[in-house]
Amino acid sequence: MKNWLLALASLLSLQAMAQGKYGLKATTLAEYRASIVSNPDKELVALKDVIPDIVLDVRYATTNNFTKEKIYSLPRAYARKPVAQALYRAQQEFKKLGYGIKVYDGYRPYSATVKFYEVMKGDTVYVASPYKGSKHNRGCALDMTLVDLKTKKELKMPTAWDTAEKESWAAAPVKDPEVRKNRETLISVMERNGFKVYEAEWWHFDFVGWQNYEVMDIDFEELEKK
Repeated sequence: MKNWLLALASLLSLQAMAQGKYGLKATTLAEYRASIVSNPDKELVALKDVIPDIVLDVRYATTNNFTKEKIYSLPRAYARKPVAQALYRAQQEFKKLGYGIKVYDGYRPYSATVKFYEVMKGDTVYVASPYKGSKHNRGCALDMTLVDLKTKKELKMPTAWDTAEKESWAAAPVKDPEVRKNRETLISVMERNGFKVYEAEWWHFDFVGWQNYEVMDIDFEELEKK
């Protein structure tokens, strides 16, 4: 019990340092819980609970990501309730085409955004600014791709997920017609269902209306406590 309390105190200290360093006050667990009492749409829900057949590949819970470090201790993907519901509608449309959704990341604690910013040495094209926070921090962004429902394999896309190069841009020229079609299908279906692709990342989709949700710095372990 003592070790758990020490670990929690250390985590809270790191969160406070990150927030103070860049001048952004992120929503705490207590503030988040109060917000969902007055507005249930602000609840963060596990995508697996809303879309049971979704595929999760949460790379930040592994070392297989651009930081080469394990950022999350649990392989979870969360989003605000309306975001998850919109993704469910998109999944139904993709299934008619023989595809399914694979998610790499959803809600991301603010402290992770600070870490990414510092690893990328202040780049704000491929990572968010900690002075403003990211749409992931608001529970309103998804990193995702498509899989073939029969083979379970990922569809060919212009680049791998989290590739920081010009080919990853959503409108970058693509010679391969299959890859071009796959990217267009992903973007068009998502945008019909209430999302907008981020111009520098074909895999990143922001929920339309993200401005109505606060930046949060709540770890997955905290979310799962009852």
